[in-house]
Amino acid sequence: MERLICIVIGYGFGLFQTAFIYGKLHGIDIRQHGSGNAGTTNTLRVLGTKAGLIVLAGDIIKCILAIVITRMLFGASHPEEVYLLKLYAAAGAILGHNFPFYLNFKGGKGIAATAGLILSFHPAFLAVGVIIFFGIFFTTHYVSLGSLLVYAGLMIEMVIAGQMGMFAAPQNVLNEMYVITALLTILAYYKHRENIARLFKGEERKTYLTKKNKQ
Repeated sequence: MERLICIVIGYGFGLFQTAFIYGKLHGIDIRQHGSGNAGTTNTLRVLGTKAGLIVLAGDIIKCILAIVITRMLFGASHPEEVYLLKLYAAAGAILGHNFPFYLNFKGGKGIAATAGLILSFHPAFLAVGVIIFFGIFFTTHYVSLGSLLVYAGLMIEMVIAGQMGMFAAPQNVLNEMYVITALLTILAYYKHRENIARLFKGEERKTYLTKKNKQ
């Protein structure tokens, strides 16, 4: 029951479609411009760096809030499962972001929401995520590549941290955490399937924190 509650909490927060709302406030449906994705990168390209950063912050915060509320509700009563329940809440937020029912299930790709997961799940995850993403981004300017490698890193780090005892959880709980993380990773790669194809062809569009995106 607690798992379902956490997913519902996360999904509710995930429904706050920052890119869509910001776009509407500026007279456009962001899903009808650029790549058609209701996320940070498309917003940055279409509406500029300031808009992209606002959308990024909104999508990160909604996942963090879902995790914080989950910890407040279940942290004391389910100490051995608290990380698992936080992961369910984050998964719900990512699903709500990617598949909002009121937008015909057409949302974003869940990367900014995943950043919220990394930021609030465990302190050890933050440094690795930041190094991987920004290292790749500032080297290649491919947001998609950085995002995909962050997910691969998250999957590896989750298993290593779990087996090292960092979550103070029994093995059956850890196994469930690994499965959820693996499913989220598969979903991220599926949502980026077109980006992956373009990366292999050398046709993926680069992203800059400058006016180069307008060109």
